[in-house]
Amino acid sequence: MSEEPAVFPFTEVVGQEDMKRALMLNVVDPGIGGVLIKGEKGTAKSTTVRSMNRVLPHRTVVKGCPFRCEFSREDRYCPYCRERLAKGEKLEPETVRMRVIDLPLSATEDRVSGTLDLEHVLKTGEKKFEPGVLAAANGNILYVDEVNLLDDHLVDLLLDSAAMGVNYVEREGVSFSHPSKFVLVGTMNPEEGDLRPQLLDRFGLSLDIKGEKDVKKRATVVKKRVEYDMDPEAFIAKCQKDLDAMTEKLEKARALLPKVTASDEIVDSIVSVTIHFGIDGHRADITMLKAAKANAALESRTEVTKDDIRATAELVLAHRLKRRPFEEGGLDKEELETCLQSL
Repeated sequence: MSEEPAVFPFTEVVGQEDMKRALMLNVVDPGIGGVLIKGEKGTAKSTTVRSMNRVLPHRTVVKGCPFRCEFSREDRYCPYCRERLAKGEKLEPETVRMRVIDLPLSATEDRVSGTLDLEHVLKTGEKKFEPGVLAAANGNILYVDEVNLLDDHLVDLLLDSAAMGVNYVEREGVSFSHPSKFVLVGTMNPEEGDLRPQLLDRFGLSLDIKGEKDVKKRATVVKKRVEYDMDPEAFIAKCQKDLDAMTEKLEKARALLPKVTASDEIVDSIVSVTIHFGIDGHRADITMLKAAKANAALESRTEVTKDDIRATAELVLAHRLKRRPFEEGGLDKEELETCLQSL
């Protein structure tokens, strides 16, 4: 068996197709900007996110680098890797699997961003940096459960690092930066409070999920979970082929993504949809184009179609719609279809 800890398999999560799609789209293109998953307790939010550990694709990093710099991108190397190159050292590649990195709610800013050892700098003149969560998150998924309960300044810090792909630390005039490009995934129960609107908009995708109401599907959820709890390793072994197939699918989609194109007609359609629904700014337009391309890559296509817009529009727009107090969230799919048909 793998050395990975036992976690309920992603391929065995029943239903919640939109949540799984949102997560996969961000793996295919981390530039989409992460996903916020809102739902009542017991709807498999945390289980689904953590279950991705066994299906995430592999990537090639610099061997021995504490930040696991992407081997093929010298322009994004950390100070340590650049220093090794400058000394004439030949860097070696290493293949590792992407991981889900958990951020505890109790984390301090130092724990998140890392710390500079000023005493070491004063004594030796060399910078000594103690990596934090943002270092471990580089190239991975950073998961925050109950993100609405995290201090706003920490959410800002995470969103800024995710957007820039760099973590910058400064203390007493001494600074250090390292690559920190990750997919930010947050889950929350709206009953415990919401995020500020300006933070909400910074997540690329968002969705509201509910518990399964279909009797047969709900019964399947119960049976699978009980079977898993009785013998996790046996349960995982039984669906290992499906897990490997999902990893392969994600790896192929990531490789195909640079070849995916969107015609001017498709771009016009995306912009028309965002204008129709009264979305401010251009972030939604850009995110929807990225999500549509990632969706096409997931389905092994190199050309974006209106079906890709249908598959991703609600994920991109639902949390950006203007709504009156007490008005239900979500995108009217019939209205979306009417809009697309008219284009």
